Amino acid sequence: MNKNLSKKYLSSSLAFAMSASLGATENPQIEDRDDAIGLERIIVTGVTQGTRVMDSSVSVSTVTPDELEVSSPRTAAEAFRIIPGIKVESTGGEGNANIAVRGLPVAAGGSKFLQIQEDGLPILQFGDIAFANADIFLRLDSTMATIESIRGGSASTLASNAPGGIINVISKTGESDSGSIATTYGVDYDSFRTDFEYGSDINDTTRFHIGGFVRDGEGSRNTGYTSNSGGQLKANLTKEFDTGYVRLYFKHLNDKTVSYLPMPMYADGRSIAGFNASSDAIQSAYFLSTHSLGGDGEMRNGDMRNGMNPLVNSLGLEASFELENNWLIENRFRYSEISGNFLSPFPAQVASSNDIATSIGGEGATLVYANGPQAGATMSNDALAMRIHTFDVSMDDLSSIVNDFKLIKVLDDTSVTLGYYNSMQTIAMSWMWNSYVMELKGDNAALLNVVGVDGTQYSDNGLYAYGVPYWDNCCQRKYDVDYTIRAPYLAVSTQLGDFSFDASARYDSGDATGYYASTVQSEIDMNQDGNISVPEMSVSSVNNANPMPVNYGWNYMSYSFGVNYSVAQNLALFARSSHGGRVNADRLLYGKVNDDGSVSKQDAVDFVDQYELGVKYRLDALSLFATTFYAETEEQNFEATSQDFFDRKYEAKGIELEAAYYIGDFDFRGNVTWTDAEITKDGLNADSVGNTPRRQADYIYTLMGQYNFDLASIGLSLIGTTASYAQDNIVQDDDALKFDGYNQVNAFASYILTEGLTVSLNVNNLFNATGITEAEEGVVSSADDIIRARTINGRTTSATLKYDF
Repeated sequence: MNKNLSKKYLSSSLAFAMSASLGATENPQIEDRDDAIGLERIIVTGVTQGTRVMDSSVSVSTVTPDELEVSSPRTAAEAFRIIPGIKVESTGGEGNANIAVRGLPVAAGGSKFLQIQEDGLPILQFGDIAFANADIFLRLDSTMATIESIRGGSASTLASNAPGGIINVISKTGESDSGSIATTYGVDYDSFRTDFEYGSDINDTTRFHIGGFVRDGEGSRNTGYTSNSGGQLKANLTKEFDTGYVRLYFKHLNDKTVSYLPMPMYADGRSIAGFNASSDAIQSAYFLSTHSLGGDGEMRNGDMRNGMNPLVNSLGLEASFELENNWLIENRFRYSEISGNFLSPFPAQVASSNDIATSIGGEGATLVYANGPQAGATMSNDALAMRIHTFDVSMDDLSSIVNDFKLIKVLDDTSVTLGYYNSMQTIAMSWMWNSYVMELKGDNAALLNVVGVDGTQYSDNGLYAYGVPYWDNCCQRKYDVDYTIRAPYLAVSTQLGDFSFDASARYDSGDATGYYASTVQSEIDMNQDGNISVPEMSVSSVNNANPMPVNYGWNYMSYSFGVNYSVAQNLALFARSSHGGRVNADRLLYGKVNDDGSVSKQDAVDFVDQYELGVKYRLDALSLFATTFYAETEEQNFEATSQDFFDRKYEAKGIELEAAYYIGDFDFRGNVTWTDAEITKDGLNADSVGNTPRRQADYIYTLMGQYNFDLASIGLSLIGTTASYAQDNIVQDDDALKFDGYNQVNAFASYILTEGLTVSLNVNNLFNATGITEAEEGVVSSADDIIRARTINGRTTSATLKYDF
């Protein structure tokens, strides 16, 4: 074996082990003040082999546990906000976030063009599955070593369905004989959580790591009950050999967390009397269950306290070996058994009591309190009420099998990688939605009955319809579809003096097979009391007698070319061009699938073309990483809340900048991304052409500062965005709803009580700023118009006692 092979082998086969040891005291590269943003570190995400950042032609960033402490995230998605180029709308709770990259659209939610991974493999093959966004199934705890991200670049060829980029959460693997236990409680909100982890050597060649968390509490908003309860357990076992290693790992997740859907508020961000849009929730102790027909027509009850409840059991294998004659072999495999629930109240309409009562019970109808302290009393005609749709979804099966195999040949300064990726993702879900009427109140709102002028009862304990007639009974659904992906890929990289060249290509093919069933109406005695009430006269259920087939396939080529030029030891330039695709999955159902199960070629796959120029520079205490980008994107999508399909093309150009600087004991770091994006073509609504995509801000930015004492540390982070439009399918004039930009300041402080024992305090949204991330409305006449919007949470403070051993 020549020295070149040995060097490349160490970078490749040990890359995960190196990254997995990142932490406050475990990686001198990150702590080195001459390399503040880690330009000398080895990256393993979106590349064929471990590569030094200064030698790569991709835009990559790393988030360490120390940086997360300063930024004070409350959820996994909030942790991603400090990554350059990533726009995170994490106002849905522990999951259901919208995550965009470099102006690529998020027309219907989730992370369509960005893949979220754990230890190098996708959590879900599709990041925007309706009511099953990938971040719902991700929890960050003390088992995390670091987060790596790649924007654009080779993500399009080294992963399927990731043309915009990859975020990879990398786990600790027990390289150091150490562990920790930490207890965190909410100072001004109800939350209690314990994290634990430990890793050590079993013998000279075997080590392990195990950890996780448990928690309980109401959460950051007032729901009236225990909203967050559950935990996670992760473990891995690594066996090292003379020529490589094998790692087995396991994950169990069962965590019930509340889902925050849009909150009623005024168009200028003010709260409505009796409902604080920053700290209240639509959830209530008087609304804990919903009764409906299940996906197979069975009677079933949904428990509102389940909220978002991911159930995950996954088992994985990772192996890397050096073979004779300069060959390397690597393989990653994971089987994940995934199911769960999504249940949350959605305000389909906010109006006066009189308007809602009349629309359901006719002229003269009134609303009467169905429960709560005013049960039996009639609501005032001008009081505000809500028409509620329960987004009640059973994630029957989201299991997956994934395998990524690589064979690498090293020839002097050139390496050739031949890989084969194969996955099978099941998407089986049942939608069982009902309609209720509820008072607009933030402290345990009561349900309301609709009573006609002649005394007719149009609702039962607040429920006025088994289904959602306000939306034409769209949403009693069941589907079960398997998506198979096969993707051989080839990558070549070479070093010619100060130049590094790489090129890669990937050929994705696959098929989708299964069925979907729509809604049928019938008269059913739902409460089995022998009488048919008004809501029971027309009950929505799944039309299982008439399922529709799903049977379509796809194939497409992706490619990426990059060059990196080392101008000097501390300065490098790079350029890249890439073309990648993203297969559309469940969002094509109920509108884009033909009667025979086929899908048009243009609907099956959306493509992204990106071009990048970048510079990496470091000198003394300053590190700088800047990238200019241009992207062209097409998108097919469907949005459940508006019942709208999208068929568009977009352009986006911009600059992302990441920098860090040290002065004495001060540590400053941050990033800013400027994006200019527009809709260039719309096959369904030509009026939207030329508009800025919904919720796309010109600037997003993160600034963090930290001062280190001998035994203490204090820090502030600022996470901000400029203004953006709520919708993109309307004329973006003075009447268009536009969100103001906002700045969210978070604070962090820690103190070492004694060796190994630390107490810390962090405050999320220190100044209680109001920040709107999305809304259902697009046009308003004045600031006093009521909208339904998602907002960042108000100020929450937590304290942590942690013992490292």
